[in-house]
Amino acid sequence: MTKYIYAFLLLIGILSCENKSKVKEIQKIIDEVKIEYAPDSRTAIFNIKMENAQTVIISGETNDKKAKKSLMKRLQHAEISVKDETVLLPDESVGNKFLAIVNVSVANLRTAPKHSAELATQALLGTPVNLLKKESGWYLIQTPDKYIAWTNSGSITILDQAQFSNWKSSPKIIYLNTSGFSMNQSETQRVSDLVSGNILTLEDEREDHFLVSYPDNRLALIKKYEAELFDFWLDHTNLNQGGISNTAKELIGIPYLWGGTSTKGLDCSGFTKTVYLLHGIVLPRDASQQVHAGALVDKDKNFEQLQIGDLLFFGRITDDDKEHATHVGLWLGNNQFIHASSDVHISSMDSLADNFDAYNFNRYLRAKRINENNSEFVSEVKNLYTGISF
Repeated sequence: MTKYIYAFLLLIGILSCENKSKVKEIQKIIDEVKIEYAPDSRTAIFNIKMENAQTVIISGETNDKKAKKSLMKRLQHAEISVKDETVLLPDESVGNKFLAIVNVSVANLRTAPKHSAELATQALLGTPVNLLKKESGWYLIQTPDKYIAWTNSGSITILDQAQFSNWKSSPKIIYLNTSGFSMNQSETQRVSDLVSGNILTLEDEREDHFLVSYPDNRLALIKKYEAELFDFWLDHTNLNQGGISNTAKELIGIPYLWGGTSTKGLDCSGFTKTVYLLHGIVLPRDASQQVHAGALVDKDKNFEQLQIGDLLFFGRITDDDKEHATHVGLWLGNNQFIHASSDVHISSMDSLADNFDAYNFNRYLRAKRINENNSEFVSEVKNLYTGISF
């Protein structure tokens, strides 16, 4: 009897070791796919987990078809059988409409579906977004710069594919004042507030006003001297140094707001993102993402090599030589840069200047130059509002 008990326990031990090995291999495959397809949780979802029961179950969600396909293919190649309960976003909670347009001057996008959650970023009126899932009155959305966060349903207008295509092909205007308002057609009541970069559909052009429509079909008047025809603006905006400098200086005094990417409030990368947006370029959202855009200009404090509009990155280098960019500013020339820190203001790299910023001087990492050809991390605004899908 003893030898049978020993054999049984040995078998259990062998099966247990095999199971642990299998579990480790599955987790290794999941981790590899996540690193390859979704290394940044701000711009891609790959929340896949494994449950070790009689049958190994993988569950969770992802918005990347290629990532899920790769995961299943690698498991199959490793001859591992699993029960697949993963969800590919958009899920059924959003129905058959996956597209929306921001319908307010500035939509607040949060880290969780509640107003008390941290502000992750913002999206401007007229920004097209993808819907990923719905929870109560909130939608998990993805912006054209791939950022993923939650916004309440009142901030967006949901469209079907035909409505979305019609919106994209319609003529538009871009609002260029730092802030302002649209009015009803009798000019007796405000329809909405507005901020720089807001996009609206053009319905008619009058002597002193543009008649525009919002994504939810509200009509409003906007003074012509505060806005431009979108196509005209696109044709005439560029990355010339004088224009970049002027746009940046127009934002001086705007208060710092964590997560802010509008002229109501800006964080450091929201500031640089807004300046470049107003010159036709869409930058990645955060400093740690923007640092990968453009071409390297300097990393040794040779500031004479910089041009107006270059991005300066600040942060730290860890013991294992990994760089962590946590702050970004924009070069103005003459040893000066402009950035959002407490508010938007100008600082100097000159130790003799009254506005010398010793703190950021000492944690300077590198400077990058933005151009339209860095397509992996930089896109053009025209791609968001014409016939090109994101």
